[in-house]
Amino acid sequence: MKIFWIRFSFLTLLLCVSAAAHAQQTLREIKVTGIERLEPETVSSYMNLKRGQPITQDVIEEALRNLFQTGLFADVKIRAENGIMNVLVIENPIINQIAFEGNQRIEDDELLAEIAIRPRQVFSRTKIQAAVTRLSQLYRRQGRFSAVIDPKIIKLDQNRINLVFEINEGDITKVRSIRFIGNERFSDDQLREEITTKETRWYRFITADDRYDPDRLAFDQELLRRFYLKEGYADFNIVSVNSELSRDNQDFYITFNIEEGERYKFGDVRIDSQISNFDSSVLQPDITFSEGNWYNAESVQETITNMTNKLGDLQYAFVNVRPVPRKNREEQTIDVALQINESPRVFVERININGNVRTLDKVIRREIEVVEGDPFNRTKVAESEQNIKDLGYFESVHVEAKQGSAPDKSVIDIDVEERSTGELSVGAGFSTSDGPLADFRIRERNFMGRGQDVLLAATVAGERTEFDFSFTEPYFMNRDLAAGFDLFHITRDLQSESSFDQKRSGGALRLGYPLSEHWRQTLRYRYEYNNIDNVAPTASLFIRQQAGERTTSAISQRLSYEDVDSTLFPTDGLLGWFDTEYAGIGGDANYVSAKLGASYYTPVYGDIIFNLLAETGAITGIGNENVEINERFFLGGSTLRGFKQAGIGPRDVTTTDSLGGNYFYRGTAELTFPVFLPEELGVKGHAFSDFGSLWDIDETSSLANPFDDNQSIRVSAGVGMSWRSPFGPIRVDFGFPILKEDFDEEERFRFNFGTRF
Repeated sequence: MKIFWIRFSFLTLLLCVSAAAHAQQTLREIKVTGIERLEPETVSSYMNLKRGQPITQDVIEEALRNLFQTGLFADVKIRAENGIMNVLVIENPIINQIAFEGNQRIEDDELLAEIAIRPRQVFSRTKIQAAVTRLSQLYRRQGRFSAVIDPKIIKLDQNRINLVFEINEGDITKVRSIRFIGNERFSDDQLREEITTKETRWYRFITADDRYDPDRLAFDQELLRRFYLKEGYADFNIVSVNSELSRDNQDFYITFNIEEGERYKFGDVRIDSQISNFDSSVLQPDITFSEGNWYNAESVQETITNMTNKLGDLQYAFVNVRPVPRKNREEQTIDVALQINESPRVFVERININGNVRTLDKVIRREIEVVEGDPFNRTKVAESEQNIKDLGYFESVHVEAKQGSAPDKSVIDIDVEERSTGELSVGAGFSTSDGPLADFRIRERNFMGRGQDVLLAATVAGERTEFDFSFTEPYFMNRDLAAGFDLFHITRDLQSESSFDQKRSGGALRLGYPLSEHWRQTLRYRYEYNNIDNVAPTASLFIRQQAGERTTSAISQRLSYEDVDSTLFPTDGLLGWFDTEYAGIGGDANYVSAKLGASYYTPVYGDIIFNLLAETGAITGIGNENVEINERFFLGGSTLRGFKQAGIGPRDVTTTDSLGGNYFYRGTAELTFPVFLPEELGVKGHAFSDFGSLWDIDETSSLANPFDDNQSIRVSAGVGMSWRSPFGPIRVDFGFPILKEDFDEEERFRFNFGTRF
């Protein structure tokens, strides 16, 4: 009986397998229904099926996946019967128009550029959801975390739709509080000054620093790390950063959880050179730290840069300077070994420049410190990247070195993103010297993508009108020669100072070139028409005698030295200049003049900056020629605070008209310090003392027209306040003369304000 049941079960299994084999279908035909725009053959091709292949559940499921992945269909159903695969599809509609409603802060074009869908594309819910996410991210980057984007569909005929994004932008989400946990050495206020994200305050309406930005917050973490490493806390660690959004989506509360660790000093400092026959002692002056100093990571990096540059100058192009620190936790010191190894000899094979649509390749290449065939030098590559950034033509610059066609070759890829270099500005302002003023300026700093600078400017003020046009070619004849020309027309009302008006019209040619890293020479030729008119009948005889027209044809040079941390707002370094001019190559003027000056900046403590400026000058006629009033020096106003414009120097006793002078010297000692306002406002206090003198004119005095001329020193002192406002620089000074002459004219208050928008 047992054997019988085994045989019966085996026979039943064979019958089932045979029936299943007969039930399995073979694909003979594909029928597609429900299509409106597509062809049946197109739908069949997406399914990736072949006639004659078995129809299984896996085959049907794969065909469904293939059709849905095209994004063309809202729904798909497949049914197989007698070898025929029936496919019923519902096509996604076509987008007819895309519109945005409710957006006020961001224009439609900017929103459309941010999403990946366009009119005449196939509608897809996945794409719409991605677009909503992208738009939300755009608003979040602007600090609007409460923005709501709701896509609406308006159905049209012929399976078309209009897509409308209804936007509620909401208010800007501000950073209400920034707290630190774990900080013992530095207060919360000190650490807040080191990061770029700021707490919201009423006066921050002019900045966006109090808006929550995740990218900026990531950068702030790096700034904190740099700050602590600069102060010697080598074990510093950021445990976590928590950003909590309030329930009303209006404010963020940010908490930095940090571990400061112990503070370290520099221990043993040595140079380990692996270069044969090289005296490493020549690099000792390039080390910016020493044993016993507090550890400073910035000093270590500065030392590496200095040593790399020195080795490059000594013809060691293929070297690698690497710091090897070793912590001694018991003594809280860090030994630093500066290892110098000969790196493999690598040459620059090729330099690729990408992303410059408008700017010519040569404009970028001339800023690169290496060329094809040069030894590869990372320091020079980094300098090249900074040079390109300093042009101001690009939104972003990224330089990357990659392996070339051989191990000893390197390819440098430079990716740039261009920015607008044109400027159109209209401005208004007021100054004590010129009164109310209006300003119009058009400038293109990268004309035709050639790196040329073109400027057209006009200023109309109460006591001055000026029109200027200038053109500069920074690389004349493909050399580091800045050549250009200037055209100008200036009228000045000098009635209050010297009882006359002045008109100046002319032009100049100039050529500048570097002598070294910090020294620069500029040559200039100037031709000028000068007219002294509207001379008051009561004006000084000396001025009435010089009324009329004259021309000046002069050549000049300027030798300048610049080694400061910032050209616009220096806080450390030295500026120097030496100017000479010779007039007499044609024209009516015949004189030679010279000016020599220097300005030194140094930090005293923290953000307190000391500035010492000194300048002197002289002008003398050639032969028997006199120096006319339009060629002389004047002193006062911004050059000697506490005194009026042209407030000191030779003066007619009878009319009190200022006559100018042939010789002068002046100086300033100024202390700039922060006031009790947030640093980002750009408000600074100043305490200053100015000194100087102006004397000597060519005319001789007479009893009928005596003039006062005394070369005694004048000294003033005062305080002031400046604001780097978004509307332009504003400065107020209160100056008080300490040493003066009776005929000098004083000015206690001086105010300057200018803006462009």
